[in-house]
Amino acid sequence: MILIIDDDVAVRASLSLLLKQAGYTTVQATNQPEALEAAVKHRPQLVLMDMNFSMETTGEDGLQLLGQLKELYPAIPVILITGWGSINLAVEGIKAGAADFITKPWNNDYLLQAVQTAIDLSLPAREAATDKLTRKKLDELYDFSMIVGEDAGLLQVLRNVGQISATDASILIEGESGTGKELIAEAIHKNSHRAKAPFVKVNLGGISASLFESEMFGHRRGAFTDAKADRVGRFEMANKGTIFLDEIGELDMSSQVKLLRVLQDRTYEVLGDSRSRNLDIRVICATNRDLREMVLEGKFREDLYYRINLITVRLPALRERPQDIPLLVQHFVNNLKKTYHKQELEVSAKALTWLKEQPLPGNIRELKNLVERTVLVSGKSLLTEDDFMNQLQGGLRKQEDKALPSVGAMTLDELEASMIKKSMAHYNNNVSKVAKALGVSRGSLYRRLEKFNIPYDAAE
Repeated sequence: MILIIDDDVAVRASLSLLLKQAGYTTVQATNQPEALEAAVKHRPQLVLMDMNFSMETTGEDGLQLLGQLKELYPAIPVILITGWGSINLAVEGIKAGAADFITKPWNNDYLLQAVQTAIDLSLPAREAATDKLTRKKLDELYDFSMIVGEDAGLLQVLRNVGQISATDASILIEGESGTGKELIAEAIHKNSHRAKAPFVKVNLGGISASLFESEMFGHRRGAFTDAKADRVGRFEMANKGTIFLDEIGELDMSSQVKLLRVLQDRTYEVLGDSRSRNLDIRVICATNRDLREMVLEGKFREDLYYRINLITVRLPALRERPQDIPLLVQHFVNNLKKTYHKQELEVSAKALTWLKEQPLPGNIRELKNLVERTVLVSGKSLLTEDDFMNQLQGGLRKQEDKALPSVGAMTLDELEASMIKKSMAHYNNNVSKVAKALGVSRGSLYRRLEKFNIPYDAAE
């Protein structure tokens, strides 16, 4: 049963009819007392609530009622309904515990999709929390054939991914560069009811602001000077399927507004064609940047942030799952055997142990490139620790040459302090690891930390 709260009888009747046609039962309330009474009496599956449920209010009553409902029943999802001009109010509601927000006038299909998604996400997880999580169990339930690893942290991520794949929830994938965000996005698509529909990947970092509308929405011939033929936009390509918006943190502010409109209304217009088109789409975004920090700095819209991350998936860095490195290396080697017709390729046990100890800041992408470069350069059938070391150190030397300041720009003390600070940040203030990486004793490192006034209280 769904509780509808709105002072407008036409809105209540419209929502009630739409939901009943979709198989839901509904109950209606026009004000705060009626809403609380109905919530206690009926214990709804979900609440649809207008933030301004009285003509005399500015939304504060809506926020108050939301707080009261969440205090009564924290697990019941609440979807807010608001006008486009009141999205800031909806964002405040999301912060206060609402599951989602819809703007008026709403798209019926999208509203029903949002309702079903919120209900699905509120249901208990399929697997019992007490069950021991194994890769074998996950592979029996989901298709994760593209993803290599058995680390406990990764398995927890995969279980969450499997559970949310069945919904249409918008997902934000966070993680450092090279951690496999695109593979996770593809896995979500493959395990969803949209699996047979298109999966369209878009690198937003590679689209300029001037081309954003043309690339994403398409254009008609003659829409602008260089539009010599019709162009199908990425959203149209992905209709009925999934669109993966990578590097969303690189999007400029004007393009963010245009994207928000599409994600909110599920409608768009092709450049040169004034007819609005509807979208049935699942949206997955990814970033290696801290969007919360960007929101605080005014570089990313807060309303867009809450629109794209109904659920957030954080991928662990490779250094957080070193036990998976041998599995990944073997996977890459098996692929290279086919690519280069070298069935005798092997990696020594000592080399695998050495690779597990490397920081690999470029994560899986860096490891893959290192393995392939080592195979090509060494020309050997058995790859040893020295083979990998030569390739990794050669790459590091090139990076260091580029990174070194010009002569006279920095003193030796300043250079040393800078390197120690970078190492402390890289190893999360673990003094033992920093000392090992810099080739000094712990005692020597402590003396340098004190000399340069570098804090290390949280070190160990």
